[in-house]
Amino acid sequence: MIKLFRDKGFWHTAFRLATPIAFQNMLISSFTLADTLFVSQLGDISLSAVGMMGQWGWLLNMILIGISSGASVFVAQYWGVKNIKRINMICGIAVLSAVIVSGIFTTLSLVAPEFVINIFNNNPSVIDEGKRYLLIVCASYPAVAITNILSSVLRSVENVKLPMYVSVLTTVLNIILDYGMIFGKFGFPAMGIKGAALATSFSAWVGVLAILTVSMIKKNILYAPIKHTFGFRFKDIEEFYKKALPVIFNESMWGAGTFAFNIIFGHMGYEYFAAITILRSFENIAFVFFIGICNACCIMVGKSVGKGKIERGVQDSKRFVLLVPMLALIVSVLIFTLRAQLIGIFNLNNNITQVTLDAAMTIMAIYAFEFTVRQMPYILIVGVFRSGGDTVTGVKFDLFCLWCLSLPATLISVYLLKLPFTVAFAVMYIFEDYAKTILCLRYYKSMKWIKPVTAEGKNGLKEYLRQKDVKNGAQ
Repeated sequence: MIKLFRDKGFWHTAFRLATPIAFQNMLISSFTLADTLFVSQLGDISLSAVGMMGQWGWLLNMILIGISSGASVFVAQYWGVKNIKRINMICGIAVLSAVIVSGIFTTLSLVAPEFVINIFNNNPSVIDEGKRYLLIVCASYPAVAITNILSSVLRSVENVKLPMYVSVLTTVLNIILDYGMIFGKFGFPAMGIKGAALATSFSAWVGVLAILTVSMIKKNILYAPIKHTFGFRFKDIEEFYKKALPVIFNESMWGAGTFAFNIIFGHMGYEYFAAITILRSFENIAFVFFIGICNACCIMVGKSVGKGKIERGVQDSKRFVLLVPMLALIVSVLIFTLRAQLIGIFNLNNNITQVTLDAAMTIMAIYAFEFTVRQMPYILIVGVFRSGGDTVTGVKFDLFCLWCLSLPATLISVYLLKLPFTVAFAVMYIFEDYAKTILCLRYYKSMKWIKPVTAEGKNGLKEYLRQKDVKNGAQ
């Protein structure tokens, strides 16, 4: 194992790619954390309402991640052979798809906001606060969709700095506007929860404008003739969705399953959902390092497979699969040790109930113990299998463990066994993570996940398998 990690080229490339991506996601998470921290000063009801509407936006984001992940399978491999026109075309299909989906979420939010809020909770105070927030924040959905896809394409061609700089801009702007619009500072009127929504929407559209403006000035991969980006044929869309649809379906259904958990917990009491909102704020920050690592894995393994350098791709995948649990264990210890101090940040004005604080302490401890196991399927499915070209197997593992094991077990624990909220929360994690980790590790060892989309990759796979057969025959 020590020999595996002596490759200086691996560390240089991984660090160069992972650090800006991790920092960008840290900023995105800080964007959410700032909203949550400022809104927590308004009390449990406002915190719970924003958390619930955040989950509605999160469901959209999961679908967008599916679209961008599907696109990155193509982009990373096409980047390996420098096929720029195909990259531009994939970007166009992905952007159009993302805008359509975000348009549906925006329309539902505007036409039926009460319906959306009632999914989580029927408390009149929560519904009123949630509606005020949702009617404004839904304007950010198309902007988030466009930024998601453009950032994903840039990262897949190893341009990781522009998305990071744009995230710096939008995060700083959001924090300033949040403070000003929520509490009436910098000449703004005090708008409370409406101010938080306005700050989010304005910052999101500034991000789109910034990424497009810089791309035009720098003439990067996004700067292309309209006919190259949007002049695709039905055959191109069919080819894209043949590979991308399993990923989109995977992320969407996984998101829908997690959405179902939030509905269950939301109806157990808004105090418990406020506790989940606190956890999610720190969960996102703890997770950012692994998003960076996973994206680096995607780019490096995908690029090697696309170029036909299969052996290199396999060796890099092994390094990532060993690296992730070691880093995750360190993060687990930090979460568990510092959870009291982290939760205390949300109760600076002593306006969060003790029920919420106690629940947050317990579920953060549960999350700390689960964190290491939870990262293994993530790096394998998203980082290795997809970049290798296998977008189907991860769907099976993800959805089986969530919909057939975890969700039924949680429903039974809440509605049949009447177990406490914190126990049901632990059941949710345990029944999903352990089985999925075992399934993923077994499939990874089989090497069946290597499925190139380029001609060079397919030829390289044949040569790799031939050499492997020769080696096995010699033994």
